[in-house]
Amino acid sequence: MQARRTRLEIMLNVLTAVNDGVNKPTRIMYAANMSWNPTKKILEKLVGKGFLEVTEEPLGRRSKKRYEITEKGIKVLKYFYGAQELISL
Repeated sequence: MQARRTRLEIMLNVLTAVNDGVNKPTRIMYAANMSWNPTKKILEKLVGKGFLEVTEEPLGRRSKKRYEITEKGIKVLKYFYGAQELISL
């Protein structure tokens, strides 16, 4: 049985998914192996902190949301994956 992921690990999974080209909210949810409500909260937090940007395309009454990683988000990924490599020597 595996231990539960920390909030940091979940956020890094979401950032990695978006960095790998997954930009739709439901696809991000599947890539990070999460349910919908936690995914929405994590995406809102990452946008609020400036790690992701959201664009909305009008589609009738609704709109399509797309997420892109920012330069700040890329720096965070590089930092944590660099630290992970150092630890796993």
